Amino acid sequence: MNNTSSTIIADTGLTTEEITTASRHLSVTRGFLLESVGGLSPAQWDFKPASDAWSAAENMEHIVLVESGIHAIIEGMNEALGPPPEGDRREMDAFILNQIPKRSRKGKASARACPTGRWTGPEALQQFVQYREQSARLLVTRRLRAHAFPHPLFGPWDGYQWLLAAGSHGARHTEQIREVKADRNFPRA
Repeated sequence: MNNTSSTIIADTGLTTEEITTASRHLSVTRGFLLESVGGLSPAQWDFKPASDAWSAAENMEHIVLVESGIHAIIEGMNEALGPPPEGDRREMDAFILNQIPKRSRKGKASARACPTGRWTGPEALQQFVQYREQSARLLVTRRLRAHAFPHPLFGPWDGYQWLLAAGSHGARHTEQIREVKADRNFPRA
């Protein structure tokens, strides 16, 4: 078999370049998130810079809820949802990789994805690690480009794009955690 970046891996329908890009994105964003919460004390996990802001623990819970929701979307993708839109998917892939992580445009989480204190920060972190491992497995065990599911703001995304979004969403909230930690009232320990 020719081992070029455009070679399609039969079981996944993805090119080696797509698999490499998504694997790297999921891994790098995981690493940045783990680094951002490493060594936090309970007071630091729960610190909120304002009454309407999320703590590091709440951000972590939200990340877990969204990533688990993405898994449910991918698991539910089938012929009934229809095929993904025609055309070049690279533009949307690039948008998800480069624009979703930016915090210049704020969003409001759905009630289903809002934190409610289900877990402590460390418990949510443990959940995140498990879900991110599952994301990596989905990348190589599903035909992710075969079907699409509508994103509420950006139109239909195929499974591959939803997995890219899991990494980008985590990166977005890693930045939010860093903002919490940069607050002048953030506990020293």
